[in-house]
Amino acid sequence: MNVLRRMLVEEYRLHTELFGRGRFVLFPLFVTAIAAGGIWLLDGTGSSLETIVAGVFGLVFFFGLQVGTLGLVGRDAMRDVLGDVTLLVFSARTLPVSRRYLLGVFILKDVIYYAVFFLTPVVAGFLPVALAGTLSPGRIGLLWVTITATFAVGTGASLTAAGIGSRSKPALVGVVGAVVATVVSAPALTRSLTPYTLYTAPSASAAIRSGGVLAALLVAGPLLFEPTTSSSLRRATAGRYRQLRRLGDGYTARSLLEVSRSSGSVWKVAFSLGVLFGVAALLLDRLAAATALDPSPGIAFGTLLGLGTFTTYNWVTQVDRPREYLRYPAEMQTVFRGKLRAFLLLSMPAGAGYLALGWLWYPVDELVVGVVVFPLVSVYVFGLTAFLTGLSPNELLFDTPRFALYGAGLAAVGVVLLVAALAYGTAPRKATATAVGVSVVAAFAGVAVLELAGRRWEKRLRN
Repeated sequence: MNVLRRMLVEEYRLHTELFGRGRFVLFPLFVTAIAAGGIWLLDGTGSSLETIVAGVFGLVFFFGLQVGTLGLVGRDAMRDVLGDVTLLVFSARTLPVSRRYLLGVFILKDVIYYAVFFLTPVVAGFLPVALAGTLSPGRIGLLWVTITATFAVGTGASLTAAGIGSRSKPALVGVVGAVVATVVSAPALTRSLTPYTLYTAPSASAAIRSGGVLAALLVAGPLLFEPTTSSSLRRATAGRYRQLRRLGDGYTARSLLEVSRSSGSVWKVAFSLGVLFGVAALLLDRLAAATALDPSPGIAFGTLLGLGTFTTYNWVTQVDRPREYLRYPAEMQTVFRGKLRAFLLLSMPAGAGYLALGWLWYPVDELVVGVVVFPLVSVYVFGLTAFLTGLSPNELLFDTPRFALYGAGLAAVGVVLLVAALAYGTAPRKATATAVGVSVVAAFAGVAVLELAGRRWEKRLRN
């Protein structure tokens, strides 16, 4: 418990020093306001409370998967992002405790930390509905417990997958394939093993089943995981660098090498976009089941995958120290253009692959528009992120004013595109034309903002 307490203090101090105590403490209130507003809007459009709750469970699970990608982040990358800092999770060589013990405590710390700063505010967003008499206080409490457990399941599943992959890539493919086959062939069985079933049909057996799965994942992850160390990273050869430089310039080649040599390699880009693809598929399925709407899968997938490329921006800047670029005979605009080429080379194949995967469930002609929307929205996301965060996007998350501004920038494009997706069933041609037009305008705006980003960060770094 002493190590857990110290990790929680370490996390709080780290974020308050990075963003300021006031901005950090305001973040849960901002999440509560966004959650309450979203639930109120969905309730006002006629969506049933059961559908809203199911959607929140799905989103929280995928969020847990993203957080669990600790297994894809090496110690060197953490050092480059945070500076000369030694976190407790990396101190197994200096403390009389095992690395697996520290990793297990770290996961428990993350569950507690995100439960306080993210999940509790999300559940608090249901309080207006509860005050209206739709949910009892007991159901609100059960919702909090099961949503927290769902987040922990996602985190444990992600780390367990990373652990299996760190030992055997074929084994990981086999396990993932078996899980997907089970989910597709036996959805009722899969659902019965999740905390969602404990919420919808509380019983001792449901608690035992979901609790057993959660415990197994939280134990298996730390036991299986073998983190990549700097000594085991693949070394880049001069020939490899010259090959990659043909794709752009030295900054493009450097970013591609940094991602490919980091833990998880380029596959973490596919994984992060895969999580967004799963979220989009879940939302489309729930929306079709709850309403009479016939949304456009192409516009929806293209929009959400494009917005999700923020994670790819994180990967191509994960080891950057912004001031180091002042040593090079080039302006920051040149650096950002090189990063953009690397960003597109990494994200476009993965996004196109998931759009192609959507052809298994949706007509090809309805998905084609996604091939247009996805890259254009991605360019907008890159430009906006570069302008607001420079080469330090990780500082965005808990900086409340900047996060709110970033969210507004994404919503300005994302909401219009999602409305077009929803309107597709009644006016397919107009919806498609609107989606393409908005995406083109957004891409031009992204390029323009990217040019401003270069000048802005050049000036700020030199000052």
